[in-house]
Amino acid sequence: MKSNIFEVNGASFSYTTYGETTSKEIPAIKDVSLKIEKGDFLVILGRNGSGKSTFSRLLNALLIPQKGTVFVMGKDTANEDNVWNIRSTAGMVFQNPDNQIIATTVEEDVAFGPENLGVEPNEIRKRVDDALATVGISEFKKNAPHLLSGGQKQRVAIAGILAMKPECIILDEATSMLDPIGRKEVINVLRKLNKEENITIIHITHHMDEAALANRLIIIDDGRIVLDGTPQEVFSNVEIIKSLGLDVPQVTELMYSLKKQGIIVDKLPLTVDDAFEMLSKLRKST
Repeated sequence: MKSNIFEVNGASFSYTTYGETTSKEIPAIKDVSLKIEKGDFLVILGRNGSGKSTFSRLLNALLIPQKGTVFVMGKDTANEDNVWNIRSTAGMVFQNPDNQIIATTVEEDVAFGPENLGVEPNEIRKRVDDALATVGISEFKKNAPHLLSGGQKQRVAIAGILAMKPECIILDEATSMLDPIGRKEVINVLRKLNKEENITIIHITHHMDEAALANRLIIIDDGRIVLDGTPQEVFSNVEIIKSLGLDVPQVTELMYSLKKQGIIVDKLPLTVDDAFEMLSKLRKST
């Protein structure tokens, strides 16, 4: 039986904007409640300004809910004494890897986190080597990070989180600045960590093909969760998703169009392989 790594109970958060004489509260997250199980690969979708990045920061105690509670492995994020443990449990990877890389070599950057945790030097060496091997960039450990590609830099950022032995990695649009090759590199690493290390992945993205790889998909709009389920369940709501200003995977939309033309489709596919198999079965049955 899986245990919950996150429990969010009626969480709300607003930003304050200030004018010359007045201030205004802008709600970003509104009364959100959900539980995330250890070992999940969760993708969060939402248009710009929907609240998904704010939500991710609530999970990491970078923001504290103004109403409601957020618990990480049973620890309340509102308790300042818990913050260090929470951020060791749930590491964050941001959109621009250059903003997270601070050292002059790859291995020094990966070692930065465990050094600050007070880990023994021999253990740091082992953690750095293991983390670099896990993300597949051991050969670059002596390299200057600024000479790496975007995908390689993002893998350095992930390795730096791994070296702190987290239970969860939260990625806030970490693939949005990468080319297709770099995106594929990062996604392959995330899938490996999830399947082989049982690390919980929470991935915020705009890419529908990445969302299709999750075991759970959440869509946030106007600060609220509007859809929550498997990618198959969520992407079957084509019209709702489009009304939210989002798309579905191209192959899903194609099969949805065929379904509207009268072709019998049991369920909408998420990948080209799924669609090919489905069409092959339809062809054999006619």
